[in-house]
Amino acid sequence: MSSNNQVYGGIEAGGTKFVCAVGTGPDDIRSSITFPTTYPEETLEKAVSFFRQATKGLTLVAIGIASFGPVDPNPLSPTYGYITSTPKPGWANTNFAGYIRESLGVPVGFDTDTNVAALGEHRWGAAVGLETFIYLTVGTGIGGGGLVNGKLIHGMLHPEMGHLAIPHDKEEDPFEGWCKFHKDCLEGLASGPAIESRWGVRGENLPADHPAWQLEAKYLAFGLVNYIYTLSPQRIIMGGGVMQQSHLFPLIRQRVQHLLNGYIQADDVLQRIDQYIVPPKLGTRAGVLGAIALAQDTVGD
Repeated sequence: MSSNNQVYGGIEAGGTKFVCAVGTGPDDIRSSITFPTTYPEETLEKAVSFFRQATKGLTLVAIGIASFGPVDPNPLSPTYGYITSTPKPGWANTNFAGYIRESLGVPVGFDTDTNVAALGEHRWGAAVGLETFIYLTVGTGIGGGGLVNGKLIHGMLHPEMGHLAIPHDKEEDPFEGWCKFHKDCLEGLASGPAIESRWGVRGENLPADHPAWQLEAKYLAFGLVNYIYTLSPQRIIMGGGVMQQSHLFPLIRQRVQHLLNGYIQADDVLQRIDQYIVPPKLGTRAGVLGAIALAQDTVGD
């Protein structure tokens, strides 16, 4: 257990903004800051300056980083802790974890933003007590992570759940897709920019009865049923800016049940789907709180 003087740092690094916090959990955040993501040197130095100021008189034990990607999360790799082939200008091949570790002289944990948000939900949120679940974020992009048998999902690289290939009826929806790599993958059809590009209006400005939401629910449900078939998650948590439209949840749940068509004989999807596909309990804090949980795990506290 930590003494009252010991704290952990969390960095939620998004393509638009950074959120940094110091504390030990949801009920003990000593200090936090949010600032725009500009270029690496400026942005990372701002994070370092925050931690130096926020931990005066305290012991900073470790820092966890939840990063936009693609990233290298393999501790055995020579580029571990790097943001790799991102299209974000200036950020490709950035030694993110190394910069923070060398600047502050503490252990650093590093993973994808969605995996780390999943860790936060597992520690303190909607996935407490579960061994296998998915955290999906639907916003500027679509990304997914989670735990399988109690461990964060890793492998050759890391999950890219947003780039799943899904059915696209081009007569119903002639929009070609927004993804620069695949056009009409899940992210290309259902991310926030895809909604805006298709309809000419940002999603938050569309009324709840707009046909955009039935189409959105359809695409997201296609993704979810594939995750259900392959990973058999005990729960699916859906966050991100698009999912702030709470009327989407019942539409998605209905579509998932329709697509599964009784094949998965589990009460979680047949009787309790409103408790199976859920928003994050930690809300918009899932990423930065997950980063604090990752920092704790990095030093085994």
